[in-house]
Parts: sequence; C-alpha cells; structure tokens
Amino acid sequence: MHSATYQRRRDQIETYFDRTAAEAWARLTSNAPVSRIRATVRAGREQMRATLLSWLPPDLSGRRILDAGCGTGALAVELARRGAQVVAIDLSPTLVELARERQPGELGGGSVEFRTGDMLDARLGYFDHCVAMDSLIHYGCADAVAAVARLAERTAASIAFTFAPHTALLAAMHAAGRLFPRGDRAPSIEPVREQALLRALGTHPDMSGWGPGRTHRVACGFYTSQALEWRRP
Repeated sequence: MHSATYQRRRDQIETYFDRTAAEAWARLTSNAPVSRIRATVRAGREQMRATLLSWLPPDLSGRRILDAGCGTGALAVELARRGAQVVAIDLSPTLVELARERQPGELGGGSVEFRTGDMLDARLGYFDHCVAMDSLIHYGCADAVAAVARLAERTAASIAFTFAPHTALLAAMHAAGRLFPRGDRAPSIEPVREQALLRALGTHPDMSGWGPGRTHRVACGFYTSQALEWRRP
C-alpha cells in the first residue's frame, strides 16, 4: 500500500507532466532547438541514460526489464535494441502516447510494451532488471526507499535508479521553488543525502539479500542527478 505522501506526490507528477509540461517535455526529448538552459538538461539526461545503459549487459536477449518512469521512451528503445523484452511505464498518458509514436519499427530481437500507470503496480510481473531514471527524484528519502523496496520484490538481479543528491545548489533551488504560488509550481525535486539513502536501503527489511553497486553523478548545467545501482550478490 502506498503512503499518503507517495500518493499525493504521484498525483502531482501525473498532472504536471500530462498537462502543464507535456509540450515542453516533448520538445526537450526531441532534436528540436531549445534554450541554453534546457540544452544543458538535455545533455545531462543523455549522459545519465548512457551511464545506466553501461551498467547492463550489452546482450539482453531473453531478459525482461522494467523501465520505471519511461517518459518518451528513449531508454526503453535502447534496451530493446539489445534484445530485452521491455515493459515501459509512466504516469503520463500524453508522454506514453508520444513514446509509442516515436518507437522505431525495427528493434532487433527485443520489444517494448508501453503502459500508463504506476511503476509499483505488482500486476506488471517480475523482471530481471529494473531501471528508474529520474522517476524517484520527486520523492523524499522514505518514499524513494519504499519504492525501491517494492521494485526489489519483483526484480531478480539489479535495480538502477537516480536520485537528486543533496548539494548546496539543489537545496537552494528547492527552497526558492517554495516561494512561487502553488499553482505555478512544478513538482519539485527532493534532494536526498547519499549516506542517508544508503543507510535506509541497507537496513530496510525488504532489501535483505541486496547490496549497493556502482554510483555515478552527472552534473551538467541545470541538470544534476546521481545514479545508484542496487543488486543481488
């Protein structure tokens, strides 16, 4: 069962990406010209996507992978090109429909099934690997850890996810965002202290048998995000 804070934040994210930011997000994730600020975000996301892909085997034939928070589908397509059977899910019907439209006709031996809904839905089934790129950065530490634990229940080998590392700059931006009228706010990121996240994951009762793997931070202009791998020994 989801916590009240997770449910509330999830609803905010769905509304924002499906209505307020759908057009801007479609442009950001395309090759269309964008402002210099958004260009740094685009470049940072490309670096992060490459990092997460590098943590998975080059041949994913026969592997079932969950792309948790797939957005417009770029990561899911790359996983499928390696032969994976990908379930790609996002809260925003608008972004999922855009992902379907952008899906190339040929994916080699892999496939992508795009869905709209909650990445924690147990009905999605079981997976060999799970990747959650920038889909947990809007949740506080407790809810992010609970989400990873829920994903771990249905994942056999590894979970790679990103979080917003607690830095002075991100903390200042987060505080400044609270000054805007509520109706004008995007669902802000929730900066998380890395050691607190590691400690909470390491002591969570449902993460027994799992341990930390690789980590990598991408800082590119207005994009800052840190990837963390959690895996079974």
